[in-house]
Amino acid sequence: MVVVIAILYVLFSNTQENLAIRGIESGFAFLGHEAGLPIGDSLIDYSPTRSYGYAFLVGILNTLFVSVLAIVFSTLLGIVIGVARVSRNWLLARGAAIYVETLRNLPLLLTLFFIYTVVLAALPHPRDAIALSDGVFLSKRGFYLPRPVAEDGIGLFLGASAVALVLAVMFWRWARSYKVRTGRSVSGLRGALAIFLALSGLAFLASGQPLTSELPVYQGFNFKGGLSIKPEFASLLIGLVLYTAAYVAENVRSGIQSVHAGQIEAANALGVSSGVVTRMVLLPQALRVTIPATTNDYASLVKNSSLAVAIGYPDMVSVGGTIIGQNGQAIEIIAMWMAVYLTINLIISLGMNMLNARVQLVER
Repeated sequence: MVVVIAILYVLFSNTQENLAIRGIESGFAFLGHEAGLPIGDSLIDYSPTRSYGYAFLVGILNTLFVSVLAIVFSTLLGIVIGVARVSRNWLLARGAAIYVETLRNLPLLLTLFFIYTVVLAALPHPRDAIALSDGVFLSKRGFYLPRPVAEDGIGLFLGASAVALVLAVMFWRWARSYKVRTGRSVSGLRGALAIFLALSGLAFLASGQPLTSELPVYQGFNFKGGLSIKPEFASLLIGLVLYTAAYVAENVRSGIQSVHAGQIEAANALGVSSGVVTRMVLLPQALRVTIPATTNDYASLVKNSSLAVAIGYPDMVSVGGTIIGQNGQAIEIIAMWMAVYLTINLIISLGMNMLNARVQLVER
């Protein structure tokens, strides 16, 4: 312990001395200073006159946004690829195997560069943009789509939609308990979805249709209005999804293959269709093997999002790096990076561990 404390003291003293020589003040007071730093993509209102702390918050939100979306989409794609890996269809299984082996053995940075500089760069100029539908355009400068605009009565509509959601959840829970009590199956999910859509639709009409859309229009050299998904964000999201889905697919495959063959044989003996066997027998029992490994992949995905700096997406690392270049507060920024990534991954670990505890097989 004495040796460890001595080493830490030497490191601290050396750092303070080097900072003093370079005229760099330590501490976090700089976070209140004006940033003067432009950020292209921001989920909240931002201008260069904002403080460094606000700019760093924009980077954190961008990191969280792309990470959450990537986790959702990579999970869905990974489940599909994982199920395909154990399919009896030779072509489907071989195609899924090629996808997994290719993406797992390519560096993520190389995948990001390929998507950004080859795939998306090959799209046409905005004046020749691909019109996917009315108000939806695709070009090398981004993906443009209508932006929802709230009108009078939006509060009433949102309140009614919240009530509809509560009623839908109540119906779904009742359907589950009814099946447990009587053994008779009631389509709880489809019934809940029908209740929510019907009540929300009636509320939308009753409140005077308070939600309109603003269409993007080509003006000058680019589109104006609407929503835009820039190529930097799209490249990062696509790359993270494709890369992480390959790992999730292997977790799903191993989980499915861990289910005892007798479970499948029993279901087949009852005449259960293969689709129901997969949804109700294989996947639920595979979760106990799939979840622990997938927790690590989710944590890796969040950390891999820092590669956004390579393609110009303003995530937390990119914004923090710019701040370091302006004022030299490297120690403080690195400490903030470490704290944010640690917090995000601990939250992911906590949530996944709670889910894992619920799906474990318990002997009676």
